[in-house]
Amino acid sequence: MSKAGKRFREAAAKVERGRLYEPEEALALAKSLAFAKFPETVDVAVRLGVDPRHSDQVVRGAVALPHGTGRRVRVLVFAKGDKAKEAEEAGADVVGGEELVERIQNGWLEFDTAVATPDMMGVVGRIGKILGPRGLMPNPKTGTVTFEVKDAVREFKAGKVEFRTDRGGVVHVPIGKVTFETSQLVENLSALMDALIKAKPAGAKGTYIRSVTVSTTMGPGIAINPASAQRIVMPV
Repeated sequence: MSKAGKRFREAAAKVERGRLYEPEEALALAKSLAFAKFPETVDVAVRLGVDPRHSDQVVRGAVALPHGTGRRVRVLVFAKGDKAKEAEEAGADVVGGEELVERIQNGWLEFDTAVATPDMMGVVGRIGKILGPRGLMPNPKTGTVTFEVKDAVREFKAGKVEFRTDRGGVVHVPIGKVTFETSQLVENLSALMDALIKAKPAGAKGTYIRSVTVSTTMGPGIAINPASAQRIVMPV
């Protein structure tokens, strides 16, 4: 196991162990601790009280962040005819059908989000084992299987992000860059928390939002008070 670098150790020393920070304070601290020579991404990890081993407790969806993510999103669209033309006009990076399946089967994966019209899912299903594990498989729950391709492309280009629980019941989502204003990051976090709360499975028992941690690409994790993270969605 590699030893943490000096800059990381110095940043981590400024985070109080065992403390649950308020959302705005945690995000401001994360911004101040960024030390990379590039604009680091601000990531949020939310541990949910679900058991992903049961399909009915897998939390999955998408959320439009008010201020986007600060990065360019490459959108691929599986469509044909007029829908393919709509996708191109909306700004999709790559549009196609059978030929895209072959490219992906040959190892090409230079895109961040895949959208497909329902009539193309029979074709896309052939590469499900490639796209699925990478979180790239189009799914109606995330708005990536739709005939409204123009809207879908524009939304993802504008900052809509997908989320899904991993095997440990944790959702990892980028909510912006350290160059964002703290208030913008708070609003993006609020949108994410709102989406997660609305996506709560009926079978989830006990505490649903277990923990919320924010970090930058190179920085240490900062624990946010879960109750406070939910209050920015539901003001008292």
